Amino acid sequence: MQRYESLFFDLDGTLTDPMEGITRSVQYALRHFGIEVTDLKSLCPFIGPPFIESYREHYGFDEAQAREAIAVSREYFTERGIFENRLYDGIPELLAALVGAGRRLYVATSKPLPFAERILDHFGIARYFTLVGGTGLDGSLPAKADVIADVIARGGISDRRSIVMIGDRRHDVIGARSLGIASIGVLYGYGSREELEAAGAGRIAADVEELREMLLG
Repeated sequence: MQRYESLFFDLDGTLTDPMEGITRSVQYALRHFGIEVTDLKSLCPFIGPPFIESYREHYGFDEAQAREAIAVSREYFTERGIFENRLYDGIPELLAALVGAGRRLYVATSKPLPFAERILDHFGIARYFTLVGGTGLDGSLPAKADVIADVIARGGISDRRSIVMIGDRRHDVIGARSLGIASIGVLYGYGSREELEAAGAGRIAADVEELREMLLG
């Protein structure tokens, strides 16, 4: 496998498992609209994609409703949901090994940047990353491709062949492909093999150990 020097990681479903915090935040927002959801697992499709897209796709919200739902969900997420989260086993060790091997690590997430930075600090892994990219609280950089492009620009990365995007959902793969960047899909998060293959993932890792082998050989 080609040696990639600049490794872009998704956050939710790739570095951390945010299932409880995200689904409870969505549950809280839906309740605001009179929609009661008791099975949190049914809200797992919200993990990864931009929220505005998910509220439209899964509940038929128009743009105004979706933006209101996002604002309400943040009420819960900011106070509680942000830390209802856990690192996937082996991630700290993987990040340390990659940095030790001279790779440059970046985060490119659809989560608002301030939240992403707080989570990385909370779990003690912020030090491994050269730069963190995320969406804006004002709705800027709404698509994953926008976030990736922003990280490339701010990071001053001139050779896109040196980059690989690592994530668990089709949005990571599609965003990377739209910018001419390689991708690796991971199956320990919230996307299926079928989803990642259909999106055009270059390679797919079943678990963190397989991802480590792909990146370090």
